Amino acid sequence: MSAATQLLKQHLQQRQLQGVTHIPLRAEALEKLSGLGRKPAIREMPEAPKPIAVESALEARRILDNPPPETKKAGLIEVAGASIEEKLAALRAMAETWEPALALNSLRKTMVFAVGDPHARLMFVGEAPGAEEEKLREPFVGPAGQKLTAIIKAMGLDRPQVYISNICKFRPAMDNQGSANRKPTAEEMKACLPFVLTEIDLIKPQVIVALGATAAEGLGIPGSVGGLRGRFHSTSGIPTMVTYHPSYLLREEKMGDGIHAKRQVWEDMLKVMEKLGLPISEKQRGYFKAK
Repeated sequence: MSAATQLLKQHLQQRQLQGVTHIPLRAEALEKLSGLGRKPAIREMPEAPKPIAVESALEARRILDNPPPETKKAGLIEVAGASIEEKLAALRAMAETWEPALALNSLRKTMVFAVGDPHARLMFVGEAPGAEEEKLREPFVGPAGQKLTAIIKAMGLDRPQVYISNICKFRPAMDNQGSANRKPTAEEMKACLPFVLTEIDLIKPQVIVALGATAAEGLGIPGSVGGLRGRFHSTSGIPTMVTYHPSYLLREEKMGDGIHAKRQVWEDMLKVMEKLGLPISEKQRGYFKAK
């Protein structure tokens, strides 16, 4: 039995003990996954799937660009005949009880995976879920999420047309937390990074937008947003634009300098639209220009 097969078997047994007898796969894929088909459902993998050990953002960059054979992102389960949707469903099920993340005891237990079109050309990556995201189990649904939705609409797209994820799949815990949030540590991001890399590998977006310095660092792009924005970087060969997190825009609005920050983000989004070949009107180019 391969390492990947063993991992899946243990996962399914654990889910069964919890009263869950299946994950949402097509009938033929589920048959193969359960070992009922004539051929093995899972490819042999050279090494056991394990989290990527990232000692620094620079090391993350090296792994993203030159993944070693033993590093298979999240140990993606390759089910013959399974669709991207089915693979993402299996990945989501694995993330629910991902021991490397939960064993840290610094993350809350509710997993918030991702949302959007698995065939999207554009993928947004944030840092970690907050209180509202944890409650609804969907990334970017609070005030920052509403701001992101407005940005997507300004680009001429609808939220369901893009894919939205986070570097960390669990809300970072705090003492007497209430609705307060904090950014994930490097160790917490490292524990969840295999899932984000696998999502990118499955979806194969044409452009990735890293929302904030934490998301950029998690993708192996170290530096301040001010120093990184305005030009494309690379994540597994995919053009990646780093821009300010929507929560930064909200803070700037409260401080009275919202237009300048919005204009910077919008300049970044115009470059993204150009890279995707999206139509750009003169009105769109003129958003947030100083009068």
